[in-house]
Amino acid sequence: MKIQIDSSLYERATKASATAGYSSVDEFIAHAIERELKRLDAEDAEQQVADQLRGLGYIE
Repeated sequence: MKIQIDSSLYERATKASATAGYSSVDEFIAHAIERELKRLDAEDAEQQVADQLRGLGYIE
């Protein structure tokens, strides 16, 4: 599957992937996306817990 990104962003990702020791820019970008998705999933889980506690009256 292919995606399109701005050329300047791709250049920055290429430099960062080389600096960080990734075997390719594709590997670096996939890892960055995966890390961001995990962070967003964790935020969603925290929000669900907070909503449940708020619904039970434990927090305001």
